[in-house]
Amino acid sequence: MAEAGTSTEENRDLVRRYIEEVWNAHDLEAIDGLVSSDYINHAASTEEYRQGGARRAVEWLLSVFPDHRFDIEDIAADGQTVAVRGTMVATHEGELMGIEPTRKRVTAQQSHWFRVVDGKLAEHWAVRDDLGTMQQLGVLPA
Repeated sequence: MAEAGTSTEENRDLVRRYIEEVWNAHDLEAIDGLVSSDYINHAASTEEYRQGGARRAVEWLLSVFPDHRFDIEDIAADGQTVAVRGTMVATHEGELMGIEPTRKRVTAQQSHWFRVVDGKLAEHWAVRDDLGTMQQLGVLPA
């Protein structure tokens, strides 16, 4: 069931806007209007990016993959929960966990889950093919 004042369709549209405006168009100013100030990113690897750090996480992502794009292939919503499946494409241009830029282009399947509260993104979870990404970068054997 959707949060009071929002519909399942509005929640789906919010996630689509977030991906298109922030992840794809790299409009960091859009974050404040789309993401709750107490947002929790369960997919983040450090506390700095986990609690209320949507902007910091996207800034970091774009410092590593400045041409980052996520193409939505499927999106489904049920009340507060919105799930998105798609493909991330990007070029490795910045340091990634101690790995110097390889300038290699990577493509990875990902699934992202969001919880919407009061018309803003409140939580995020992700399932990413990080192993495949590291293999494409040449830092792990294929």
